[in-house]
Amino acid sequence: MDTGPLIVGVPWDPLPRLIAYAAELADGLGVHLVCAFVDPSGYLAEFDAARTKTAGSIDPQPNGESLFPVTEVRSALQAVLGAPGETWSLRVLNGSVPEALVRLADSAGASAIVVGGPRYGARASFSRLLERSVSGRLMRIQRRPVIVVPAPSRESRP
Repeated sequence: MDTGPLIVGVPWDPLPRLIAYAAELADGLGVHLVCAFVDPSGYLAEFDAARTKTAGSIDPQPNGESLFPVTEVRSALQAVLGAPGETWSLRVLNGSVPEALVRLADSAGASAIVVGGPRYGARASFSRLLERSVSGRLMRIQRRPVIVVPAPSRESRP
């Protein structure tokens, strides 16, 4: 496996189990964890400062209508991982989720991509009808390993 960072696709309501698994895997591999949140409601220029861990996205016209509050995603990540720094960072991307994750993985020289498996419920089912499975699409268009962390079963959810 490459020694590039590990990319984890972060959904709008991050599951602590997914984030913790990705962090443990990155730690075990001795690589940086890049938490990638993709806002599918907008397309914008993504800033990629070569070889920096603090690179982020920029948008000359911020998307004030975004349906996905990035501050809440960041707070959920910090609740599991602590403050960003040497071990992890957050990247905000835009557009189609699988394609954005592949662009980031390519530009960062990622060793692998971690995503969550299909979720349960009406909202998740409707989303899959519109956008299809992120993990399924990634496995078709990506050349590096894709690790899918199953969603908790219905019986184990609170």
